[in-house]
Amino acid sequence: MRNGSIGSGALILAAMLAVSAPASLSAQQTEPANPAAANPNIVVNAPEMVAGPEIKGIISARSGDKIRVTAADGTSTVILVNDATKFKSGGGLFGGGKANKYTTESLLNGLPVTVKTVQSDSGLLASQISFKSGDMKTAAMIRNGTAQGFEEQTAATEALRGRMADIDKYNVKATTNVYFDTGKTDLSYTAKNDLCAVAAQAEATDNALLLVVGYTDSVGSDDYNQDLSERRAGKVINYLQQVCHWKPYRMLTPTGMAKADPAASNDTPEGRAQNRRVSVNILVSKGLDGM
Repeated sequence: MRNGSIGSGALILAAMLAVSAPASLSAQQTEPANPAAANPNIVVNAPEMVAGPEIKGIISARSGDKIRVTAADGTSTVILVNDATKFKSGGGLFGGGKANKYTTESLLNGLPVTVKTVQSDSGLLASQISFKSGDMKTAAMIRNGTAQGFEEQTAATEALRGRMADIDKYNVKATTNVYFDTGKTDLSYTAKNDLCAVAAQAEATDNALLLVVGYTDSVGSDDYNQDLSERRAGKVINYLQQVCHWKPYRMLTPTGMAKADPAASNDTPEGRAQNRRVSVNILVSKGLDGM
C-alpha cells in the first residue's frame, strides 16, 4: 500500500510535468523576436528621405554621377543622379533599369530640366528629372554639332544656347602656338604634329573646349592682316577637325586678331616670326571646372 501510494503520486507528478513542459516550450518558441509584432501599441517607423527643393534650370555641366543645373538668375546647384532616379518626358514616366528610354547619359548640356530632389548624406539627390522631348532633340543637335541639325531647328538651337549660363567665362588650361611664314597660311610638319598633340591633351582634359586665335606681324595693311589672321585660324580649325578628329561642337568660334597683342617686338625679324602665329587654347568653362 505504501509503495503503491508513492508510485501513484510519482505518476501524477510526472504527468503534470509532461503537460506543463511542452506548453512552456511552445510559449518560448512562438514568442516573436520583434516585440512590436506582438504589441500593436508599439510603432516602428522606417527611415525616410527628407524632401529637398525643386530645381529648375539648364544642365550646364555633367560629370560622372553629378549634374550642375543653372537657374535663370545664374545660381547653380550640383545634384547627384543614381539608378533610382526617374526620368519624365512627354507625359511618360520611366524608372531605372534596362527598359528605361532615358538614362543618365541622356542628360545633355543645355537641356532645360525640372528636378525633384531629396536630401542625402552626399548632398541633393535627384528623385525625378523632367524635360520636354523637343528640348532633348535640340540639345542632342547641339551635342552632335551637325550642320543638318542646326539647319532643321536653327531658331530652337539659338534660343537654347542663349539660355545657357556662364558659357563665356573660361579658365585657360594650356596654350600652344603654331607658326607661319610671311604672308602664308600653310601648316608646317612641326605645326601639324603640334596640333594633334594639342587635341590629344585637350581630350584628356575633362570638359575641355578649344579656342583658336590667329595673328600676324605688323607688315602689310590692317585689312590684309585681318584677312590673313582669319585664314590662318581657319586652316588650323580644319586640320584639328579633319585630321586630329577634334569634334566641331567642342570648338569655340575662331578669331582673327591681325597684328594685335604681339607675342614679341615687331622691330626684329625674330620678333615678327614669333608674331606670325595661331594660338590654340585649351579652355574649361568656370561652370564646369572642377566637376
